[in-house]
Amino acid sequence: MLEYNEITPKKIIVYGENPCEVLESHVARTQQRKPQNQTKLRDLLSGKVFSATFHSSDKVAEAETETKKIKYLYTNKGESWFSDAEDLSNRFSLKSSIIAGKESFFKTNMIIDALYFDEEVIGISLPIKMDFIVKESAPAVKGNTVQGGTKQVVLETGATINVPMFINEGDVIRVNTETGEYTERVGKK
Repeated sequence: MLEYNEITPKKIIVYGENPCEVLESHVARTQQRKPQNQTKLRDLLSGKVFSATFHSSDKVAEAETETKKIKYLYTNKGESWFSDAEDLSNRFSLKSSIIAGKESFFKTNMIIDALYFDEEVIGISLPIKMDFIVKESAPAVKGNTVQGGTKQVVLETGATINVPMFINEGDVIRVNTETGEYTERVGKK
């Protein structure tokens, strides 16, 4: 059980029988009142974000989660399909609320960490930085630095991101998968 002030960001708690990730928390102490923790939670089953306040007398259960390896297979008609890393015959699809916009960084046959709660996938986590090959890149035009010297490129997975002007087709770049931003050029294909 967690005390009201132990409910901090990145923790997963059980709130109203559903697992919820704590996105933000702020312990507020007003002059004549008891302290309270004002939080913003995301329901991991439905994807809804809502506010909740915990008082000093409140206790919350930390969700019992387990991490397993799953393998990304493919995406078709908006559905992303996966299988157990050990048992490829056990295939399943995940809702877009669980994937949370990370599907643009999935590579075929990639191993991903999945977070389970009551034998159900409630979230996935990719490595923070991943390397991708640039498939399409517009040529850099001299004097075209009005927008800060960036251009859009298409990665091997189909994701479109902004990169510096010196990145060309065939370059291997490192991307932060949490923010979707370019971090560095690694080399050539």
